Amino acid sequence: MHSSTRRRLFDPPLVSAAASVLSKIFLFTLFAAGAALAQNDLKPLRAGIVGLDTSHVPAFTKLFNKGEATGELAGIKVTTGYTGGTDMPASATRKEKFTQQLREMGVEIVPTIPELLAKVDVVLLESVDGRIHLQEAREIFKAGKPVFIDKPLAGTLAEAIAIVELAKKHNVPFFSSSSSRFGAEMVALKANADLGDILGAQTWGPCSYQEGTPDFFFYGIHGVEALYTIMGTGCETVSRVKAGNHDVATGVWKDGRVGAYRGIVKGKADFGAVAYGSKAIGQAAKAVSYEGLCRQIGKFFRTGQPPVSAEETIEIFTFMEAADESMRQGGKPVALADVLAKAKAEAAKLIK
Repeated sequence: MHSSTRRRLFDPPLVSAAASVLSKIFLFTLFAAGAALAQNDLKPLRAGIVGLDTSHVPAFTKLFNKGEATGELAGIKVTTGYTGGTDMPASATRKEKFTQQLREMGVEIVPTIPELLAKVDVVLLESVDGRIHLQEAREIFKAGKPVFIDKPLAGTLAEAIAIVELAKKHNVPFFSSSSSRFGAEMVALKANADLGDILGAQTWGPCSYQEGTPDFFFYGIHGVEALYTIMGTGCETVSRVKAGNHDVATGVWKDGRVGAYRGIVKGKADFGAVAYGSKAIGQAAKAVSYEGLCRQIGKFFRTGQPPVSAEETIEIFTFMEAADESMRQGGKPVALADVLAKAKAEAAKLIK
């Protein structure tokens, strides 16, 4: 090799640059190895499912049990299920089918909630009938197990408040949410800074009812949850109009913003949302994601930090119960504060 070439190769600036590149490669490799080690060192979590009467049960089990090595689902496996169920048609006609599907996935089925609690670290309360969530949650809280409670949180607003208070009493972390909050399109809409300040919103989706619970608790909750994802808390009054093929609840927020949920009872019934911003208008379609929700559940099981506050969840249920009261009053605006005060008095009797 020519001596001048040899000198150029070993010039201090070139050596320094090469060392810098090698250092960065080493640090990146070290970071990646550390991240992999951290994932591999995660304590395995055994998850139990209470209530095997909803399509969420096999869908969530497939997501948790697919064996991700990294990410929010890593190390969490559904191992045990309790069938449960009630006389609600959505429960009675489907629980055996979904129970069998879990058996075929290798999940152990046990006859009681206490037996399930003895075998698991965390719980998904999936019972499709919200009217039994308080009774089931009471057992889970006493065992001190972190729990995700699927929609609806409860069968009444008073029962939802009681669940929140019992969780505090037993110091057990929990949260409840619709999958509509964590769809990729909804997350992007919420994070879109180009919209400016959110001045109002409208959401829509399929709407069906189940006798025994307020009208929006069963399926309308998906659209109401999406509305709150965009608008946040602070709604003061709700008025509702139900006619023909649609069921519309309109809320007025304390700062004068207006948000509405349109339940599509008949006809084409996709999910969607529009956010009206000070600078632009944004839209989200197909804003529902089981995977997005399960990833939030997995993160919650690891950290104990709920992605949705209990206070916001209670306001969502106050909104929906106030919508029923508005219907009883011929569509007049109903104050959420009045509905909440009445429910708190009822909840006090439920907390033991």
